[in-house]
Amino acid sequence: MRRSLLFLCAHLVLSLLARAQQPQQGLYVVFPFENAGSSPRLDWLGEGLEELTIQYLSDGGEQVYSHAGRAGEFERYGLPATAKLSRATMLRIAQDLDADFVVFGSFNSDGTTLTVNSRVLRVDPPALLPLVKETAPLSSLMELQTGVVWKLVSANERSYPLALKEFAKAQRPLRLDAFEHFVRGLLANEDEARLRELKEAARLETNWPDPAFALGETYASRNDCNSALPWFARVPKAHQRYVEAAFAVGVCRLQLNQPDKAAETYIALEDSLRERTKRDPGAAVVAIPDPPEVLNNLAIALARQGNVQAALADLRRATDMDPDEDDYPFNLGLMSLRTGEFANAAASFREASEREPDNPEDRAFLIQSLEKAGKKTEAEEEREAAAEALGPNALPAVHIETKAEPGANANKADTSKTELVKGDALSHHERLKTDLDIAPLRLEIESSALPSRSPDAAASGPASAAVVEQTPVTRIRRARQELSVGRLDAAEADFGAALASDPSNALAHRGLAEVAHRRGRLDVAVKELQASLASRDSAQVRTMLAKVYLDQKKFDLARTELERVLKLAPNYTEAKVLLDHLQNSKPSSTIH
Repeated sequence: MRRSLLFLCAHLVLSLLARAQQPQQGLYVVFPFENAGSSPRLDWLGEGLEELTIQYLSDGGEQVYSHAGRAGEFERYGLPATAKLSRATMLRIAQDLDADFVVFGSFNSDGTTLTVNSRVLRVDPPALLPLVKETAPLSSLMELQTGVVWKLVSANERSYPLALKEFAKAQRPLRLDAFEHFVRGLLANEDEARLRELKEAARLETNWPDPAFALGETYASRNDCNSALPWFARVPKAHQRYVEAAFAVGVCRLQLNQPDKAAETYIALEDSLRERTKRDPGAAVVAIPDPPEVLNNLAIALARQGNVQAALADLRRATDMDPDEDDYPFNLGLMSLRTGEFANAAASFREASEREPDNPEDRAFLIQSLEKAGKKTEAEEEREAAAEALGPNALPAVHIETKAEPGANANKADTSKTELVKGDALSHHERLKTDLDIAPLRLEIESSALPSRSPDAAASGPASAAVVEQTPVTRIRRARQELSVGRLDAAEADFGAALASDPSNALAHRGLAEVAHRRGRLDVAVKELQASLASRDSAQVRTMLAKVYLDQKKFDLARTELERVLKLAPNYTEAKVLLDHLQNSKPSSTIH
């Protein structure tokens, strides 16, 4: 019996070792490289090498988070862009991003030569691959980093099909001086310095979309849409930032009060997303979803043109897709007000105020809509509840100006059928989305635009495409896509299938928790989140668990989870905000 147990343990150890050594494909996240030298004037190379690594991985056929995706996670953790991270922190951030591999490294230069050291950290099971070290003249930065990235990938994926020469041919050739101006522009703290550096990069590399996109973003952040639009127009459809550029163009068109052009832009963007639809072998076609922010802004553009019914349909879709956001039901309430449907407006504003109980504008419009619908008693109850929760003078003054509907019978008792709200009176209350959360789309966009990794694929054609194995990773990513468009049954099925293959998969448990939370099955959500944490601790998952506890009115449990989050990630912004809110709120409050 003892010999059998020893044999079983030995077999298990060997299996785990073999699994750790197997080449894998997956999703990369790249961190800034550390300046190990003494020259601060080369600090720009830290993020420069990150940018090059991201570009080279993507052009070489790998899935990789963009710089913006990684920077967004730094922001969530409250980390400065130049923070020096331990490997444990890198691993934790990669886990929260659902990444499979981390690329990190350092560089040193004497002003003439450059030495780059880089490694891959495998996330699950944790494993550190051998160091890759390259030295070359500083002027050969591009060629040097091409070799570093190729060695990293080919060591991680031993069946990687591209030789170094083929890998190098897949990269966009860039002038070193243009690249330096571009990175220095991204790092600049002042707008004028940023614009100057980015314009020089765009001048030196006229067909490079990245400086153009960054220039458009900078001008848009200054509300200078007339300057932003020509730069955004230089971002082609095939570029990974095209979706963000097109979204920003639509925002500018609305800010310039050009709803017809805004609608054209967003409809074209929806068509572009549908064109990127990709087939998942063994499953039905899954389309890249229309982001709720796009649907919201398109609805505003349509409503300004008088097409309220189409606007209502888009806003209902956005409301269903993002169950925590109050802006979408609020805008839905404004649309109902435009048509004099005061009862429907009140229902939408009530949903908005339930999603964000501390937003006084949501409550003010709810009260006014109830009064217009003839529900005076209910309106007064809401006014008293708002005064108790927010304070006696918290509600803003809201006046819903109405006009008689042409041809309506003014003697009818139900005035909600004979009055319309003047559209102009509501326009300045519209909640335009100026930022697009690209995270749910990024992987679908980038993977649909990836070049083939096989040098012979172009000749062999689509008939020779290999069947992709349905692994837990592929099922989870498809499930998250289904979840992002509100197809809960399909998402639940894929998360369940992933767990059937890997019962301890933390991401699958987390996904099932999200499905359960959306369905109001809070006890199930708690169980799945706890199962996820049993497999892998995560600041993000503990924050999700705290939110569920808040919905259950279990404030002490929520506080405990948030305190644990801040031990894991002391600067995690979302957890800090929730904990501060919890400590300053009345026990009956609900936090979203």
